[in-house]
Amino acid sequence: MEIIHLVLGKANPARMNGVNKVVNELASQQQQAGYAVEVWGFSANQLHDYPERTYTTRLFEASRNPFWVGADWKRAMLVRKGTAVVQIHGGFVPRFYAAARFLADNRIPYVVTPHGNYNWHALQRNRLTKRLYFNLFERKVLSGASAIHALGKSEIAGLQTMYPNQKSVLIPYGFSVYEQPGEPIDSTFIIGFCGRLDIDHKGLDWLMDGFADFQKNVPTARLWLIGDGPHRLQLKQMADDRNVGQQVTFWGSRFGEEKLQLLGLCSLFVHSSRYEGLPVSVLEAASLGLPCLVSEATNVGDAIRAFDAGYVVEQGTAPQVAEGLTVLHDQWQTGELAQLGRNAREMVDKHYNWPRQVKQFNELYQQVWHAN
Repeated sequence: MEIIHLVLGKANPARMNGVNKVVNELASQQQQAGYAVEVWGFSANQLHDYPERTYTTRLFEASRNPFWVGADWKRAMLVRKGTAVVQIHGGFVPRFYAAARFLADNRIPYVVTPHGNYNWHALQRNRLTKRLYFNLFERKVLSGASAIHALGKSEIAGLQTMYPNQKSVLIPYGFSVYEQPGEPIDSTFIIGFCGRLDIDHKGLDWLMDGFADFQKNVPTARLWLIGDGPHRLQLKQMADDRNVGQQVTFWGSRFGEEKLQLLGLCSLFVHSSRYEGLPVSVLEAASLGLPCLVSEATNVGDAIRAFDAGYVVEQGTAPQVAEGLTVLHDQWQTGELAQLGRNAREMVDKHYNWPRQVKQFNELYQQVWHAN
């Protein structure tokens, strides 16, 4: 049995989005474990201009018509009929609708991984448009799927409101613990965030307001925002309006070792998102030994509680963020926060370790394979 991951783009490790990042890591881990795995991508530019990877990557034309898949992809897919299970990564993607219909028509089994797109809050963005698209196209994608792979409980719950089903399966992605690149700055309480600067999605309005309230009592505290996005200027204005402009640093996009070095200097990590699949940035921070303050919507709250690796808030609203920061700051002052950081590394190492997750994925593929 072969595994084919279907993505948009090239999954370029140099500057990839969150979806392609985890697909690249998943495929690498599966190949290392001895499974036959490939990543197929639809890309306008089919030049293989990315660093070498351990698995095979195949690129196919992404035409201007988003509801179209080419004859080359269809022929290549038919060659694998009877040997492969396909995993489609993404939701509400017209090209994946076309691909899924072809797979279903030709009895090639596939699994859908929506990567947070079916979370209830995500479904409320452009709600009428999404509901229309769902009824016309996405429902058919899910109907033809052998399984729907969710990264967190919130995604399963959200999908049940629009598509009640018994084929949703919860399997988090794995993560490899980093070597710690540096020690936190002991003299300053630094709150870190890393990700796309999208106010609604990442709850950054709540984070900014919560930090402003907390900073009134702890004026030496600092907030570092690593990343870029459509709301960078708006967030800067929010910081100025709340009189914390001098205490908030916008680092912009940082990658690789430079990003890890910055995160390693923080005292803790905050992710007060309104919706997520499974945020890689939280696992990344935890693997560096940072305690994490997260909302339930991140889908890592259960693990954070189980390992005592930080602080979990229900929604991530400003008062909840301020309260969480206060509790963690008190622990920072007494030296207890360091233990929470060690717990965070243990959480990643034990609960999100790749061998455990790869085994669960293989069991899912085997079920899909034998059912078809």
